[in-house]
Amino acid sequence: MSVKIVSLFSGGGGLDLGFRQEGYEIIWAVDNNANAVATYKHNLQDNIICRDINEVPLSEIPKADVVIGGPPCQSFSLAGNRNVEDARGQLVWRYIEIIEHIRPRAFVFENVTGLLSARNAQKEYIVDLLKQAFHDIGYHISSKVVNAADYGVPQRRKRVLIVGLRGGDEFQFPEATHSEEGVGLKRYVSAEEALGDLPEAIFDESGRVRYAMPPQNEYQAAMRKDGREDVSEHFVSRLSELDRYIIEHVRPGGNYMDIPAEVDSARIRRLQRDGGHTTCYGRLSPDKPSYTINTYFNRPNVGCNIHYSEQRLITVREALRLQSFPDSYEVISSSKQGRNLIVGNAVPPMLARVIAHKLKEYISGED
Repeated sequence: MSVKIVSLFSGGGGLDLGFRQEGYEIIWAVDNNANAVATYKHNLQDNIICRDINEVPLSEIPKADVVIGGPPCQSFSLAGNRNVEDARGQLVWRYIEIIEHIRPRAFVFENVTGLLSARNAQKEYIVDLLKQAFHDIGYHISSKVVNAADYGVPQRRKRVLIVGLRGGDEFQFPEATHSEEGVGLKRYVSAEEALGDLPEAIFDESGRVRYAMPPQNEYQAAMRKDGREDVSEHFVSRLSELDRYIIEHVRPGGNYMDIPAEVDSARIRRLQRDGGHTTCYGRLSPDKPSYTINTYFNRPNVGCNIHYSEQRLITVREALRLQSFPDSYEVISSSKQGRNLIVGNAVPPMLARVIAHKLKEYISGED
């Protein structure tokens, strides 16, 4: 019998894809972003609705064995202003209401690491309140900051995972399969290992181009396992003359420290003087994983988004590769930024699959 999933805040379906690859059955999903819902339907299945979760009556949400999903994380992000009292911050409590209504055997809650230091107006830590609320409705809670690179994703993406089990067990997170040096484990998958087989990027925004070579390693083969002859969304972002000049001067693994003094930018001078935001104007290192793929990977000044060897930013397809989405996955969006939001906000499917596989040990065979 299949394990039934209800997916909340589903986005483009990164978390869902990993669970489905492990044989789980997604019976209901919801997100309020029309582009994300269209992408989900294109790549996974049709049974997702586009609605505000606060407006969905609990009676319309079906019973399921597992609930997965993470409320929008901007309120807890380490970047920008944090306001846990805003509408998005309050969505975590709606998540708990739904768990209490459905009473699943287990749930998986994902969020940014900023959640760990977020506090409310009374200076209480939000994560402690969350854990207590889950405990009060009958769940044993395990939480951990996981790094996607530890499980074969070519990206140093750290996220908080909270797994709740109804009953006496406590979830033990899977052991890492990869490490920086590879001592006793596989080495981290590097940016070049993840992207090196992709053809030359084009300027046509369809981005559809034929592969020029077969897969060169295990990761590339996994991304191309559907056997397609071409790949989509592999197009070059338009850049200003200044941005092109900056990119030409940033070395592999480098950042704003490589930008020449003649570039007239108070922000760059401030970063060079004071430090911080070390991935800003960053170029990928070919022999290391990328840093976190964010929702602005089409800009050089927000994160490490410059290709390791070419004088351009990474393409949408390359961002998807670094997120561990298969090449068959395509983004449906009415705008460029809408597309980038879907990719940057996603849970890497490869990480999701590892968690889904481990969770089977706790819920298989139960009544």
